[in-house]
Amino acid sequence: MATRDGTRSAGADTPPGAAGSRPGRPGGRREAQRRERLKELEDAALRLFLERGLDTVTIDDITQAAGVAKGTFYRYFDDKAALVDALLEPVRRELLAGMEACGQALVEARDVEAMFDAYRAVAAVIASALLQYPGVVRLYLQESRGPAAGARTQVVELSRLVARHAVEITEKAHTHGLLRPIRPAVSGLAVVGAVERLLLAVLSEEAIGNPLELPDALTTLVLDGLRLPPEGSRPRRRKLDGGPKRP
Repeated sequence: MATRDGTRSAGADTPPGAAGSRPGRPGGRREAQRRERLKELEDAALRLFLERGLDTVTIDDITQAAGVAKGTFYRYFDDKAALVDALLEPVRRELLAGMEACGQALVEARDVEAMFDAYRAVAAVIASALLQYPGVVRLYLQESRGPAAGARTQVVELSRLVARHAVEITEKAHTHGLLRPIRPAVSGLAVVGAVERLLLAVLSEEAIGNPLELPDALTTLVLDGLRLPPEGSRPRRRKLDGGPKRP
């Protein structure tokens, strides 16, 4: 779950291997303390990452901001990259699961409405991730275009996974001839770019209207542009080599 400032709370999403998931009496005092320390570290780190970027924030900065000893950090994480991976995990899980479900639905789609429903479903997943983990989503958007090195490696890897799934989804949408003959690598990545720009606009509080209306609006905009028009309304193409026009 996200706190009011967009940071994550420790709990069900605690990654395997973190101290919050180590053996202990369920509901006991020691377990509660571990979860509290984990939350303090993750919240402090996310605030600093958003303010200063991944590269400039050190483990010392994180522990000082969290008000814990440096040794406490290493009880929970091997390094800064492991902490970033833990922050990303719930968003990554929800987003990739939603995209995989969308791809399967598109394989089974036989008409335009079914195709719209599949894309609306993945748009709803994106909206859910945005509402639950706004800080983590913003961190992803800020860092995903940087080099895949150090603590940013997992962010860039998630960006590549999203792009790959977007292209695969588009390929499946072409299965039944419902989309224009545009290369999936082009249209899929164009959609990813549009979605990420809109998410950043929401998180930056730009004047783009009600964020809750964005998933359906974006789905309609994208699919109206990509879907194959009815046979009678398709424009005739002109040859680009200066030859005679098609009658």
